[in-house]
Amino acid sequence: MITVIGETVADTFVPAHQPTPGALDLRVRPGGGPANTAVALGRLEAPVTFAGRIPAGPLGDLLRAYLSDSDVDLSRAVTAAEQATLALAAVDGDGHARYSFYANGTADFQWTAGELAAATPPEAACVHAGSLALALEPSGPLIEKLLHERRTTSTISIDPNIRPGIVPADRYRRLLPGWTSVADVFRLSSDDLAVLRPGASLPQACDDWHADGVRLVVITCGADGAYASLDGQRFQVPARPVTPVDTVGAGDAFTAGLLYRLHTGGALGERLTDLSPDLLTRALTFASDVAAETCRKQGADPPRLADLAA
Repeated sequence: MITVIGETVADTFVPAHQPTPGALDLRVRPGGGPANTAVALGRLEAPVTFAGRIPAGPLGDLLRAYLSDSDVDLSRAVTAAEQATLALAAVDGDGHARYSFYANGTADFQWTAGELAAATPPEAACVHAGSLALALEPSGPLIEKLLHERRTTSTISIDPNIRPGIVPADRYRRLLPGWTSVADVFRLSSDDLAVLRPGASLPQACDDWHADGVRLVVITCGADGAYASLDGQRFQVPARPVTPVDTVGAGDAFTAGLLYRLHTGGALGERLTDLSPDLLTRALTFASDVAAETCRKQGADPPRLADLAA
């Protein structure tokens, strides 16, 4: 089983053409980096459970349906009294989204230690976390502590999913050593890298994080493909050409594709001791395909395994 810890977010899109003068017509879709990763894993038919705090009410119903309809186990998720986290997204002509977040006091980040422990199955082969839930309080320190505890039995995967508009860059940089000291898999984008390690080259950043204990670093570079380093051995795979509707959720889908292939290849569990260069290359290529298919639809709408086979 793969456990994903983190937030669900109501992604509110601003259409490029507003049909009603003097009003702002919006379209709400379910999202949130960790939720997107869990959904993509479920649609790929991986055994996945989501450890999240999901609110009641219409937005909570939308978010729960997004997960459960994609075969994500919600049996341990908390039904929260607080409101849902909102993201207002404006998409430019290249499909890239600019976000404004409304997250103060919202459900996703109000974990207690008891809730979090109960929501996270101890038998998970992999625990994946990241995004705002790992960077904000009170959730962040509690999740990081749990990751250290579960590292004795589970592969730990982290995707920082940097949001400098809501979390200051210097806070991310202070938190980074705690994350790279516990992660076995550290997946980030080239934009994330520019915030976390401004001026650092891809090889330099990978080597520094290997020294911290990360075995596998994967950096996605949009149309330029993905760069990976496994204990210092470098890999590069191209991106599959696609005309994107938008890129929302593409990085989350990439992470899911990567973890899925590592799972089916028997590499998850503890320290990736069974991860071969051949399996990693196939996993990176598959992850790129999953990300490309996600870009074909508006919002975070990753493909199902049958779609990829077709």
